[in-house]
Amino acid sequence: MQTSADQSLTTERVEVGVLGETIISIEALNKWYGSFHALKDINLKVAEREKLVICGPSGSGKSTLIRCINHLEVFQKGLITVDGNELTLVARNVDAIRAEVGMVFQQFNLFPHLTVLENCMLAPLKVRKKTKAEARDIAMKFLERVRIPEQAGKYPAELSGGQQQRVAIARALCMSPKIMLFDEPTSALDPEMVREVLDTMVGLAEEGMTMICVTHEMGFARSVADRVIFMADGEIVVDAPPTQFFDEPDNPRLRDFLGQILH
Repeated sequence: MQTSADQSLTTERVEVGVLGETIISIEALNKWYGSFHALKDINLKVAEREKLVICGPSGSGKSTLIRCINHLEVFQKGLITVDGNELTLVARNVDAIRAEVGMVFQQFNLFPHLTVLENCMLAPLKVRKKTKAEARDIAMKFLERVRIPEQAGKYPAELSGGQQQRVAIARALCMSPKIMLFDEPTSALDPEMVREVLDTMVGLAEEGMTMICVTHEMGFARSVADRVIFMADGEIVVDAPPTQFFDEPDNPRLRDFLGQILH
């Protein structure tokens, strides 16, 4: 069902200018879980600054697809190239790819024993090898970016779900990624908390961040996405601009899906 927060995002489109060169290329990607064929010959290109929304029924492979991009899921056939780094079956270049790809999950995955500030400082310290002062400055910059710098000294359990998800976004941004992946970032939130997270994501879109977002927030898809993809049974069934996707759906499975979710 479309939430009030979702509906309020449909009023105007976010425009971020001309897209750049291809930054993600997926070729003939296949993934199995035992005998279950989860991804079937996926071919997809994403340009710099492009905003791609992926939707589809449960079990369609949409989360598996984006998790393959930074090797959180191991695929058995195909090739993924991220910013010139090839991710092959032998998993070369995983660290280089993960350094440029931030990911925000359905569950916030914050370290409960660390403060908000410490959660955000961790990757700059450990991965980017920043000093504590540098890491603190970076962390505070992005906590301000997601509009919760006043929560820096609190622990995750002291925050609302929407605040925790914004911390998770800030933590990912602290690595200065070129690409952000969102795996159903609002699905675990109460409806009144959805808008604050979507607003943060819209802000990233306006700044030109390359984004792939798995979501059923169709107002966000219509207002932010350059393309919307519908997946079913491990395949890309529809790949179209938002106007065509929502207003002129010519695929019966997509029409059924939209009929269920847009009411």
